[in-house]
Amino acid sequence: MASKGKLAVVAVGGNSLILDSKHQTVPDQYDAAARTMVHVADMIEQGYNVVLTHGNGPQVGFILLRSEIARSQLHPVPLDSCGADTQGAIGYNFQMALGNEFKKRGINKPVVTVVTQVLVDKNDPSFTKPSKPIGQFYTEAEAKDRIKNDGWAMVEDAGRGWRRVVASPLPLEIIEENAINALTEKGFCVVAVGGGGIPVIREDNGNLKGTAAVIDKDFASALLASNINADMFIVSTAVEKACLNFGKPDQKALDKVTVAELEQYCKEGHFKPGSMLPKCEAIIKFIKNGGKHAIITNPENLAKAVKGEAGTHVYP
Repeated sequence: MASKGKLAVVAVGGNSLILDSKHQTVPDQYDAAARTMVHVADMIEQGYNVVLTHGNGPQVGFILLRSEIARSQLHPVPLDSCGADTQGAIGYNFQMALGNEFKKRGINKPVVTVVTQVLVDKNDPSFTKPSKPIGQFYTEAEAKDRIKNDGWAMVEDAGRGWRRVVASPLPLEIIEENAINALTEKGFCVVAVGGGGIPVIREDNGNLKGTAAVIDKDFASALLASNINADMFIVSTAVEKACLNFGKPDQKALDKVTVAELEQYCKEGHFKPGSMLPKCEAIIKFIKNGGKHAIITNPENLAKAVKGEAGTHVYP
């Protein structure tokens, strides 16, 4: 069952599992995952071996809210454990949905999820200036209580209330990388680096320790793609292509660009922070680390994109 064909890392956004506010339940999320897995299976039928990564922002938010509601009855769930929980749950959905799709098509290919730790620098500057909002909104009084008693960093969010903010450090090392690589070489379809990975730091004695942070899943996915020598890195998002002047009358979709051109567009402010910008920055990292081909597209166009018929394609 050795791996054949090209290896692609496909980063699926966590928001893509939630269609709208009326479809947030676990069965709804499974149905959304199943729709995406149809297109992943199309890629695999074209001869690609695939490593799937995914976001988990909404799902972590749900766990934090449950934890907050049960605060008077149960211990809170640490943020690193929230990441591990969602890796398992979303990975399970992906495994089942893709396995069922393979069964329909007569494809004999196992799917496995690897709970993935990602090393970050305990001295990363983001730890001194946390800026990534997570979880629910709080009143000012509740926020002050969390700051005092739990040591949270809290910020007021545009008059809507107060939110917890955490660090978003850069990924340095994927702890389970060798396992992921070995599984892909054996022909497994692997789900890994969920939510950017569980952030861990290395203590002075060499031990790993979980930390309250959120790693950008596209940066972590790009690092994985580089380290396992993926032939292709695909960022699956809500739009078919990245666009210049997005949402404006002179909007222009990008078909093929060089990494230098993409860097210039980033500097010119064409892409929104927290949206398309980190996706483009992750692709730039992948190409600069030796990657040959990256694509931005939406799930329904995955199979067409790898044939060059859809998406934004980035080359050295």
